[in-house]
Amino acid sequence: MFAARPRATTVGGLDYAFVDEGSGPPVVLVHGNPSWSFYFRSLIDRLPRAGYRAVAPDHIGMGRSAKPARTAYPHTLARRVADFTEFMADVVPEGPVTLVVHDWGGAIALTWAVAHPERVARLVLLNTAAFPLPHGKGLPLPLRATRTPLGALAVRYANAFAVGAAALGVRSRMPAQVRRGYLAPYNRPSRRVAILEFVRDIPLADGDPAYGVLRDTEQGLAVFSDRPVLICWGMRDFVLDGDILRRWLEIYPDAEVHRFADAGHYVLEDATEAIGDLVVGFLARTSSSSPAASR
Repeated sequence: MFAARPRATTVGGLDYAFVDEGSGPPVVLVHGNPSWSFYFRSLIDRLPRAGYRAVAPDHIGMGRSAKPARTAYPHTLARRVADFTEFMADVVPEGPVTLVVHDWGGAIALTWAVAHPERVARLVLLNTAAFPLPHGKGLPLPLRATRTPLGALAVRYANAFAVGAAALGVRSRMPAQVRRGYLAPYNRPSRRVAILEFVRDIPLADGDPAYGVLRDTEQGLAVFSDRPVLICWGMRDFVLDGDILRRWLEIYPDAEVHRFADAGHYVLEDATEAIGDLVVGFLARTSSSSPAASR
């Protein structure tokens, strides 16, 4: 199911797991919440066969990485960007990279990217955001519920958020084996701290810790207007919906966009083969067309 060999480095004194398959131009795949590098398993299998190096980390508290207690680790966007920065310096320290990002992976990896624009050859965006919610847009009910005391208990002790995402994040019923893969790292309450803290860190107002980080990232995203950008979007995502896609198209009006009408938040699950074809074709067509690729 997920044959990639797990590796680990140390970030901030904590074990930071990742997979690193193949050789060639690096493609860094950055997951969100409540998933882990397992989400990218189809691309991790396919990219090396197409001549690329596939690198996919697990954020602290997620997947195979260390799972510190809430009081032992900040669980903030700023800290996660710092972790990713340290990871990149250790594992992919030089040369241009392609970033493939999903969900929170966009906020984390693109904040790094804005600080290191010379490292970015191209972007692939999969139902993600790297800016505050558009004005007037609130959280959908399931996320609002998760931020209540009762919802927090459900996330920690019933794994409600990960279980719910496995059901509601796809339009085609997730096979049992795949569902078990998503849930495996979060098999007891002590392993679900990061899932809850990611939800709590979603910024809704200027005073929220992640708001300023995302505002600054949003202001820097235009630096990649001269880079190839591929967007693959599940249109049945009840969280990162068409409003978020429209904001991306304001930032990158020349992006190559593919809308999947009957795909959900886990768009790569609902459209595995189609997106695999699109990503490999996009990489091949744009191999020397971006400024970073020629540096």
